[in-house]
Amino acid sequence: MFSLTVADHVMIAHSFRGEEFGPAQRVHGATFVVEAEFRAKALDQANLLVDIAAARVELRKILDGFDYTNLDTLPVFAGQNTTTEYLCFHIHAELCAALKQGKLGAGGHKVEALKVLLRESPLAWAAYEAPIDAALA
Repeated sequence: MFSLTVADHVMIAHSFRGEEFGPAQRVHGATFVVEAEFRAKALDQANLLVDIAAARVELRKILDGFDYTNLDTLPVFAGQNTTTEYLCFHIHAELCAALKQGKLGAGGHKVEALKVLLRESPLAWAAYEAPIDAALA
């Protein structure tokens, strides 16, 4: 299996609902390093998995939708606890849509799986990984 990873970062504010979150129920900030790992069994005719520049651009576009923003104010996150795990899931869905639309180059149609990982610190991170077909169904 081939893989290609692109990375970026995002700064957000948010709060959580539920006693299990303790003091994180109050508005607080977080900075995440975001990694998107594309996986495929085969490369395209140019020996590419995806267009790395296009992958970086699409990841940045997704992150620009909520960078330097209080997630509690965005309709796309209404009713959700925007945990690190949930943000991985959200970014995964957006990148799968970009793949389906052909925004990551000709090789993008061969991508079988995607893993999105958010690093909250050197000591804590979360990820969401799923086959592309499952996300597009």
